[in-house]
Amino acid sequence: MLTLTLRNPLKLTWKGGDVVVKHVKEVANLTGISIRTLHYYDEIGLLSPATSETGYRLYTNDDIEKLQQILFFKALDFPLKKIKNILGRPDFNQLEALHYQKERLVEKKERLETIIATIDQTIQNVKGERTMTDQEKFKGLDFSQNPYEQEARKKFGDEAINQSSQKLKSLNSVEKDVLEQSFHAIYQNLAKLRHGSPASEEAQNAIHEWYDFLNNNIGYHYTLEAFQGLGQMYIEDERFTKNIDQYGEGLALFMRDAMTVYVDRNK
Repeated sequence: MLTLTLRNPLKLTWKGGDVVVKHVKEVANLTGISIRTLHYYDEIGLLSPATSETGYRLYTNDDIEKLQQILFFKALDFPLKKIKNILGRPDFNQLEALHYQKERLVEKKERLETIIATIDQTIQNVKGERTMTDQEKFKGLDFSQNPYEQEARKKFGDEAINQSSQKLKSLNSVEKDVLEQSFHAIYQNLAKLRHGSPASEEAQNAIHEWYDFLNNNIGYHYTLEAFQGLGQMYIEDERFTKNIDQYGEGLALFMRDAMTVYVDRNK
């Protein structure tokens, strides 16, 4: 194991010479990633920087480059587990990865540009400036497969997803609106609490409300184990993380931690 000695806040001295480093707060400010998320990356072994004798995380240039790779893969909606496996391979080649990422992101860009063009044409259609065919109205909008549903089926099985789908389809528009409002209210409340302790009474009450909401409205009963697995998926699958964090940066991780505490206390 490499032994590093802290000489000053910005340099580490080791056998090969001086290496410029950044503290976790500097990396958070540089990238816009929350400190909590960087700590989680360390926790799961995705990005584990060296530490000083006093326990401070110290990010070298290599760590920054690795973080850049992580974010490139995240931009392609890769789950964290897959990113960890890719970067951990002994034959991982950064240059090959960059070419691959560029190709996939260009494809994603082209698809988004197609969707934007469809929106522009739809605006013209609504204004009466042009007439769109039905095929043109859905150009770029091929959602024949739901990646969330596929992931959920792998995690919880077809029975749980089928029951949930049947339950939601049986609701009328008013019932769906009420359900959606309740959903948003729970997430907004959790977002207000995310900077505090996930084990606090307020956080645990809010998570209990989420647990009851799922079991009372989705058409499937979540055991405590399934509930904890759902929380883990919030941070392992970047697609879920991205959607949940729309309510507040770091909410997905906070919910995972609060759900884990809830399960431990209610076993």
